[in-house]
Amino acid sequence: MEYNFKEIEKKWQKYWKDHHIYQVKEDESKPKYYVLDMFPYPSGAGLHVGHPLGYIASDIYSRYKRLKGFNVLHPMGYDAYGLPAEQYAIQTGQHPAITTEKNINRYREQLDKIGFCYDWSREIRTCDPEYYKWTQWAFIQMFNSYYCNDKQQARPIEELVKTFETTGTEGVNAACSEELSFTSEEWNGKSEKEQQEILMNYRIAYLGDTMVNWCPQLGTVLANDEVSEGVSIRGGYPVEQKVMRQWCLRVSAYAQRLLEGLDKIDWTDSLKETQKNWIGRSEGAEMQFRVVDSDVEFTIFTTRADTVFGVTFMVLAPESDYVKQVVTPDQQEAVNKYLDSIKHRTERERLMDKSVTGVFTGAYAVNPLNNKHIPIYISDYVLAGYGTGAIMAVPAHDSRDYAFAKHFDLPIIPLIEGCDVSEESFDAKEGKMINSCGNGLDLNGMEVKEAIAATKKFIKEKGIGRVKVNYRLRDAIFSRQRYWGEPFPVYYKEGMPYMLDESKLPLELPEVDKFLPTETGEPPLGLAKNWETEEHYPLELCTMPGFAGSSAYYLRYMDPHNDKALVSKKNDEYWHNVDLYIGGTEHATGHLIYSRFWNKFLFDKGVVCEDEPFKKLINQGMIQGRSNFVYRIKDTNTFVSLNKKKDYDTTPIHVDVNIVSNDVLDIEAFKNWRPEFGLAEFILEDDGRYVCGWAVEKMSKVGDVQCGKSRRYRRKIRSRYFTFVRNVPRSHRTK
Repeated sequence: MEYNFKEIEKKWQKYWKDHHIYQVKEDESKPKYYVLDMFPYPSGAGLHVGHPLGYIASDIYSRYKRLKGFNVLHPMGYDAYGLPAEQYAIQTGQHPAITTEKNINRYREQLDKIGFCYDWSREIRTCDPEYYKWTQWAFIQMFNSYYCNDKQQARPIEELVKTFETTGTEGVNAACSEELSFTSEEWNGKSEKEQQEILMNYRIAYLGDTMVNWCPQLGTVLANDEVSEGVSIRGGYPVEQKVMRQWCLRVSAYAQRLLEGLDKIDWTDSLKETQKNWIGRSEGAEMQFRVVDSDVEFTIFTTRADTVFGVTFMVLAPESDYVKQVVTPDQQEAVNKYLDSIKHRTERERLMDKSVTGVFTGAYAVNPLNNKHIPIYISDYVLAGYGTGAIMAVPAHDSRDYAFAKHFDLPIIPLIEGCDVSEESFDAKEGKMINSCGNGLDLNGMEVKEAIAATKKFIKEKGIGRVKVNYRLRDAIFSRQRYWGEPFPVYYKEGMPYMLDESKLPLELPEVDKFLPTETGEPPLGLAKNWETEEHYPLELCTMPGFAGSSAYYLRYMDPHNDKALVSKKNDEYWHNVDLYIGGTEHATGHLIYSRFWNKFLFDKGVVCEDEPFKKLINQGMIQGRSNFVYRIKDTNTFVSLNKKKDYDTTPIHVDVNIVSNDVLDIEAFKNWRPEFGLAEFILEDDGRYVCGWAVEKMSKVGDVQCGKSRRYRRKIRSRYFTFVRNVPRSHRTK
């Protein structure tokens, strides 16, 4: 008898749906278990094979826990805001909401066919106003809060205002953008606008000037993982580093708690280590270096104060405010040329690239421990966001400083007895100090640990520095200059931002005639009619970033139809947090950091009962696929074939694999693929072909550039999936 799986699947899936088999309600008589998949972005390509890889695992475990008597919450939804839908809207004129709805329907059809045991009554979509109402609400709470370092929690901003009114900044220990000092009399004498500007220095959600990846063609700021080799991953458009006024979240205030929280959760050691490195806690000292013949002083942070006697030059980050203050007139042209040459490089690329570049400022600083004059350089291996954006360089004992010193023929002074620095730097974590005496401090003969403690004590006593704990973790940039995202619940009065009353939420995304920036360069919301409050105050034109809607979605699943709260106290205390979370390790320094921060903030506000959102996290692995690239000559619309690109300065751009056959590009199809490539020119191989490059990448990246309509592409997906299945040993296959 033939096993008619199509009819059997159809019959039982209908039964499950009609009888609400997987619909769950809070039941105090049963132990709870919350299983969660990372919800997908509904792209035009539909599900890729990486989705069911994780979803099947969670489905099996959910069924197992249900059979063991647990009340299992296993929901699904859609991370529906994103740049791809907006770019498609710009190209076609079709509203992103239409595209997104169509894609969601396709995803749902595919998920239903697989037969997952999701409770679809709890479905959420981040683009639904009834959902993003609570994203806007959370933002308002962050704006109206500051972080108290003494209590290690978020507190109402009104408490800080009362302190300023009575004692000024005396005794205030709060996370802030810069240290301020004023009396209560000075505070009370300031205007409302001046007071609001000061409070912005402390708010958890704040407006700040920050270095961003700005893409003029896309008209928006991009995250680091949206940029590669100076161009946007989507479209291959030039990206430059630029200081812009942006909404930010003070994630850095929670750095220590984010570190400590890793000890409470059951995650893999590798993932925990990734987050620890991203947070980057280091203990050290801040010191002041005075610029020769100037009133300017640098504040530098170092974990090795004992090595100051080995400093032979200083380096500023290209975006540092110090640059304009110290460059001499005769070096201005060289500095400008250098800054222009590296403005397209992201921080991530600068960290990974070990090549040496830099330029002399013409200025010198004074070493505070021996009074020697040391040259000040600018180089992109120093980042503005870590420490102060200025470093003291000790080439004998730091590999990047060593390479820089060799390249620019700068002195290298060894500080450890017996070390050889003729060929490379020496790791100076132990040993006896040498060449370390001056201005009343003598470290010679001391062991390294002893010298570190002695130097910290000396600089503190002499008032030339202070002991400090530093973190690499940066505040999160929270603005995007695009249309398809959550509107900010913000209006402006006299140039200062104010929050809408909560009764006005949700502030819904308005209609616009087109999805491009305005003629004056404002974000697309600048095209919306009457985008203002009832009192005619202008509303914020930026929208929130992609991670806004995914930072607390796990909480909304607990109580998705509640119109009074993000989640009720009763439901939150029943489900507590996610027992098992399954998703990709690539989210370690993005979503998984932001969700933990968001949850800790809500915990401080008494909204949730658990400090950590995800009790156990499993990474399902990664299915890879073969992608293709074309190579555009920089600053042109000319593309050069693979074997001739060595003669040009090129940028690799992902290309739709549907228009590539055996790595050979269909040029006419490529011109029709995107409007900006319609007039493209090509430098071909000698045989007249355009040969593409290729790489093996995460399957979703391969799929991200697809339109999802090609049979050939779907065959490739199926072929790769079954190849994967065939490679599974028979002993590991289900019977």
